[in-house]
Amino acid sequence: MSEEIISTEESTGFFGRIALFYRQVISELRKVVWPTRNQLTTYTAVVLVFVSFIILVVSIFDLILTKITFWVFG
Repeated sequence: MSEEIISTEESTGFFGRIALFYRQVISELRKVVWPTRNQLTTYTAVVLVFVSFIILVVSIFDLILTKITFWVFG
């Protein structure tokens, strides 16, 4: 398979290789299983909740370290 790609790249010019690349990208995108609107909404909500939770944890950790730093260095 790789020999076919190499021979194809050698026989085509610069623009031929670009066209081949875009054809392969489109071919791969057709294989993608796209999420439904309901799945997309669910995934988005999960990501937003997770990111909010991580922001909360990091903020609390930062607050604690700030208090410790001001206590140590006055």
